Amino acid sequence: MSKIALVTGANQGLGFALAEGLARRLGPGDVVYLTGRDAGRVAEAKERVSGAKAEVRARLLDVGDADAVAAFARELRDRHGGVDIVFSNHYLRTVPQDVPAEVIDAYVDVNNLGTTRMTRAFLPVLRQGGRFVVVSSSLGRLRELPEELRPRFDEAETPEQIDAIMLAWRDAVREGRAEQEGWPAFINIPSKVGQVAAVRAVARRRRAEDLAHDRLVVAVCPGMIDTASSRPWFDMTGAQTPEQAAVALLDLALEPGFDPAFYGELVRFGKVLSWP
Repeated sequence: MSKIALVTGANQGLGFALAEGLARRLGPGDVVYLTGRDAGRVAEAKERVSGAKAEVRARLLDVGDADAVAAFARELRDRHGGVDIVFSNHYLRTVPQDVPAEVIDAYVDVNNLGTTRMTRAFLPVLRQGGRFVVVSSSLGRLRELPEELRPRFDEAETPEQIDAIMLAWRDAVREGRAEQEGWPAFINIPSKVGQVAAVRAVARRRRAEDLAHDRLVVAVCPGMIDTASSRPWFDMTGAQTPEQAAVALLDLALEPGFDPAFYGELVRFGKVLSWP
């Protein structure tokens, strides 16, 4: 049976490296959907793919549009019988000059609600042996938050509860209450914690069935990558290229079998990063 793969945020950086890597490592008859929220950039990215063995299809997919995400999942179900590999990789970047209160609405909508929209739409059509990978960060560990905030995430049992927490944080940032409530000033931290918490919540409900059918749901930290998103914030000395960072993620998605300890956790370079 042909393999069907999907990458969000795939027109540049790590997302492009993942889409190109899938296209090179999968075979004839397989299909890689290279997606993003700008049709022109997605089409241009498809033309840059080299060495592809699988077919690459450029598709517009805005993870901020719940109806569009759900419709695309139904399309893959009807056309292919489902999907085998999903890299939920989209990211709305910010720069240090941004005012958090002015960007937080779009930031949460894409980076957090976009992640849970992808899980709701595509996990039901993930085929046996499938891999659903949420690209996150080591900043998504609970330890990155003050102790008083940690129980909100640690005790949440469903993705819907995580969404509610992220929306409440969004409102606090928008209304200037976040610092008083103890939230980190760097909005990337609560957002990444929310992503990992959402993976943990959805995995809790699916674990037994997924493991019985060789399906993996996992968050991954790709390590430091020299991209336009990272350069304004971090020292890039020793950082990986997107192509280098993609290797471990592609291995996780493509190699047969996986360590059951990875399921529902945050993984970096083949090791589980502790949640607390």
